[in-house]
Amino acid sequence: MAGRLNKKEVLISNADSIKKSNELSTSKLNQGLTLNQMQLLSYAIYSTQKDGSTTFIKADFEKKFGIEKYQTKHAKVDAQRILSIQAGLEDLENDSFEYWNVFRKMKYDNGTFTFLWDPEITPHILDLKDRYVLTDLTVTAKFKSGFSWTLYDHLRGSYGCWYKSLTKDTIMEIFGVDEKKSYRENTGLLKKYVLDVAIAEINKFTELEVKYEEIKKGRSITGFKLIWSTGKGISKASQKQIDILFSMADVVLNDILMYAEINDKTNRERALSIIRDFQTMRARYLDQEVGLTADHCSKLTKKANDDLEALNFLLETEGKEPLNPKVPLFNWLKN
Repeated sequence: MAGRLNKKEVLISNADSIKKSNELSTSKLNQGLTLNQMQLLSYAIYSTQKDGSTTFIKADFEKKFGIEKYQTKHAKVDAQRILSIQAGLEDLENDSFEYWNVFRKMKYDNGTFTFLWDPEITPHILDLKDRYVLTDLTVTAKFKSGFSWTLYDHLRGSYGCWYKSLTKDTIMEIFGVDEKKSYRENTGLLKKYVLDVAIAEINKFTELEVKYEEIKKGRSITGFKLIWSTGKGISKASQKQIDILFSMADVVLNDILMYAEINDKTNRERALSIIRDFQTMRARYLDQEVGLTADHCSKLTKKANDDLEALNFLLETEGKEPLNPKVPLFNWLKN
């Protein structure tokens, strides 16, 4: 059965997203990692997928996830930990399992991370054409708990499903807390500090809506049935789209008095009406941080382009020099 849908809409930035194979997303990749370590691993994937780079600057990493100060002593611990991680697939019921190393090398030198992927992992993050999980790092950057990231990856990697019944032991393994005695002895603590925390953040920040039902044997909780539905991911306007719109607004609004000097009253009023439209558009969408969708940005750019052409016609009628936006307008719909 296909996954269920909900009415949630979440802005997705393709430019800030990473891809992982479904197998990698549902593996034990994040098991036992802290939130910063998950972020470090994801940023390594992001850097490689963006331009093939196997280096990145600590300051860029901090900015991406809103980390105020990532100290060298923290980088040392985290680099050692993610260097030791393995991804794995297990099907113990059918007597099979497979594990891969993730990194061959991880180096840090004066604010720069350098890493080398193990060849076994690269097919799971590069050249992905079929089924894969697309994770927007601007969404996961809102998580305060690594448990949220772990569960989010696991559910989204479970392609085509809308529920999973898992034993308590499996749940603890997924979250990397299988060695924690208090959770093993007290399921209420596991629910309160792990499962409930993860589900609350996922429901607040992502397109998923998640809940669970307890599976009991007598009065004892032996597992959980995770149930989820998927909302709609809406593409966020790219920085290139925003820059084009900014450029068009700037060139029109840089010399407002010029339009007031148009002699013909009808043409002058038409020009000033267009200027007011540009001012409104800029105040509403560009002079503050707004989650502008790619589709709406395209519509705004089309209107701005039409208005710019109308202004140029009015200026040429007056014998004035037309405006030159100096932006690549010929293919803005595709950007």
